[in-house]
Amino acid sequence: MKLNQFMKEYAEVIERNLELLYSKDSGLPIIQDAIMYSLLGKGKRLRPLLTLMACQLFDGDLEEAMPYACCIELIHTYSLIHDDLPVMDNDDYRRGKLSNHKVYGEGFALLAGDGLLNNAYEILIESIIAKPTPARLRAASIISKAAGTSGMIGGQAIDLYYEDREINIDKLEEMHSKKTGALIRASLEAGAVISKANEEDVGRVKIYGEYIGKAFQISDDILDVIGTKEKMGKTIGKDAKKNKSTYVTYYGLEKSQEFLSQTVRNAKKILEIYGSKASLLIELADFIACRDA
Repeated sequence: MKLNQFMKEYAEVIERNLELLYSKDSGLPIIQDAIMYSLLGKGKRLRPLLTLMACQLFDGDLEEAMPYACCIELIHTYSLIHDDLPVMDNDDYRRGKLSNHKVYGEGFALLAGDGLLNNAYEILIESIIAKPTPARLRAASIISKAAGTSGMIGGQAIDLYYEDREINIDKLEEMHSKKTGALIRASLEAGAVISKANEEDVGRVKIYGEYIGKAFQISDDILDVIGTKEKMGKTIGKDAKKNKSTYVTYYGLEKSQEFLSQTVRNAKKILEIYGSKASLLIELADFIACRDA
């Protein structure tokens, strides 16, 4: 199966599973609508797709991996809602439409993000209760750490702290490795663990995730300079306006593009040992490098 076919088919499966999570009326005012507004439709579902691809690479059961894929998308969406808030990146648009707080207000946007994060942990715990295997416990731990202060939250904290401050390359790398890379790595690592891959294979997938997480962030920084609002679905040029540290502000546009190409080559090289079995993930590395949204 080609990458575009896999992404289309399984993004639809993920979408249906996400819809089922919120198919019952919670009875709470506005909050469920606010959650569904940001969660459903338009998203590429990249992170949950990575979980399924890694699981498939090692002949795992995609149905067993699906709850973990879905909870990763909940965590990712929560982070976007909070990232757009005025106290953070202050963005009016996300995924081609108004940000959550512009529609539901800052209070409900905050609660929608909190709700998504807590729902993700509910899914993890319920999955473990249903079948308490070491693989499920480890996958839950990987995802939890990636979402926390040693991962995504920690990276966002560095980003916030260094607004209007000089940052060195080591701290810039750490920031992006945590803010963007942690959940991408966890998506792949969790999929491999659920498939019961051996430690060497899990390690390779984790390194691949490190490279494509970096590639995704470099690409994002480049597109913030040369992309369009219509294709990106969010405000362009906001990094420069807020004097934020990015690969482009540090290296310049041309060197960043070269760095992106090299990072993608490194990612693909890690998976050469698997031959055609890794074709989806190899294609995905090129997709990240060439994306325009």
